[in-house]
Amino acid sequence: METLLRAVTIFIEVMLLTVVVYVVLNGVRLTIFDLGIRPKYEKVVAMALITVGCLVVVFIIAHLTTFYPAIPLGK
Repeated sequence: METLLRAVTIFIEVMLLTVVVYVVLNGVRLTIFDLGIRPKYEKVVAMALITVGCLVVVFIIAHLTTFYPAIPLGK
């Protein structure tokens, strides 16, 4: 039971942090285009931000699965 609860909490945290990373990177994308980068570079910027986002999410998953503490169940 403890292992299942740990897996569920890690999954929930990864989903929440993925949404946060998506929102932040979307804000960066909008800021880049507001600063005057031409729309012809939209694919390059999107691919760069997708790469950064994937790396951040992989780091989050690796960190949480390695260092997430065990959940003590009261007995």
